[in-house]
Amino acid sequence: MREKTKTLSRAILALIVMSLIWGYNWVLVKEAMRLAAPFDFSAIRTIGGGVLLLGVLAWQGKPLRPPDIPKTLLVGVLCTTLSVGFATWALVEGGAGKMAILTYAMPFWLILMAWPLLGERPKGLQWPAVALSLAGLVLLLEPWSYRGDLFPSTLAVASGLAWAASAVVTKRMDRDGGVDPVSLSAWQVLFGGLFLAAAALVVPSAPIRWTPWMAGVMAYNVVLTSAVAILMWFYVLKVLPAGIAGLGSLATPVLGLFFAYALLGERFSLCEGWGGALIIAALFILVLQGLRNHRRP
Repeated sequence: MREKTKTLSRAILALIVMSLIWGYNWVLVKEAMRLAAPFDFSAIRTIGGGVLLLGVLAWQGKPLRPPDIPKTLLVGVLCTTLSVGFATWALVEGGAGKMAILTYAMPFWLILMAWPLLGERPKGLQWPAVALSLAGLVLLLEPWSYRGDLFPSTLAVASGLAWAASAVVTKRMDRDGGVDPVSLSAWQVLFGGLFLAAAALVVPSAPIRWTPWMAGVMAYNVVLTSAVAILMWFYVLKVLPAGIAGLGSLATPVLGLFFAYALLGERFSLCEGWGGALIIAALFILVLQGLRNHRRP
């Protein structure tokens, strides 16, 4: 019993640290875009993280062979090349807090995609959560106002869509026999990072201006964001109920919003504020649904 309590405590601590790492990173990357082009930054971050995760696999004595190469490649393009690439690009002009919330609307796109592609029909509290999320997206985007951040906001939404599509492919891989999550993460990040590197070579941009601060931000992204936090996430999924683990999806954009407000002085308009609140409320509803499902016998 005592050992189980210790394991749960470690998992909850991992969930908190992981959420802080990912939430704070929105502010760091936003500031890093002053010194680096989005594709250059994303390529180094993801390839470095993939290499570190391969090192973890080797340390665990697991095979380094990539799983189901065509599907892993597809996950890499969706989850890393498109989702990470679009989210980073969005931060060139968009506010860190707003972009975090728009990207983390991913669970609602996943609910809608899973219905036709996986046969998982939305049920219970998922319906009002989706309705709240869509209303929140409209208020955040404010398409009627012709604001200058419509393009980065669209990129952030596209990032969430690509992320959701990658989750559908991953779930199909699980149904077809399963795959080691660390192996899948390592190879999809590496494959996706190579496409980002190709984009960085094709798209004209100024070279990265390396400063001690920039080197620290890159190390943070390679080691903590792209490797350590991912390993923590898999540990959390293994130990905690899905509903509690879902708090990570709720906490990250909230923390991103808080850090953007406190450190960058970002402010929302009235419509944006209500939109962000609706999406966060919808995420909270999904967490409650997960907890309720877990408690059922």
